[in-house]
Amino acid sequence: MADSGQVRSRKLKRLVAVQRHLEKMAESELSAVTRQRAEVGEQMDLVIEAIGSMTPLHMQFSRHHSERFGRLMIRDSQLGGVQQVLEAQVLRERTKGDRLEEHMKEARSLEDREQDDSTLYDLLDLTMAGAKRENSEPL
Repeated sequence: MADSGQVRSRKLKRLVAVQRHLEKMAESELSAVTRQRAEVGEQMDLVIEAIGSMTPLHMQFSRHHSERFGRLMIRDSQLGGVQQVLEAQVLRERTKGDRLEEHMKEARSLEDREQDDSTLYDLLDLTMAGAKRENSEPL
């Protein structure tokens, strides 16, 4: 039975490692989307400056700038939705990893307890066997 407990704790340990890897992957995707969203925000700021500029060159392209700003707003909105989904995914993956880690610790605890109990029973058996020998030997 101790072997099956050890197998269970090892399996759970591997699952925790895999789950933590999935969590890191989700965090990586989230950081990429956050970075893209920051870049879009910077581009929106530049377009706003160009729209508000009094430079004749920028004034000629005001329609182009307003269309670009509209596209950037749509892209920012899309990235915001993706960011929310990824934040929820990171939270889910982290929660799963934490739960698996708790199960792994419980399995290890049970494993240690079984081993301690087995050691105690072995000591009792040895003590009882020694006591029987002493009682059965003639004086």
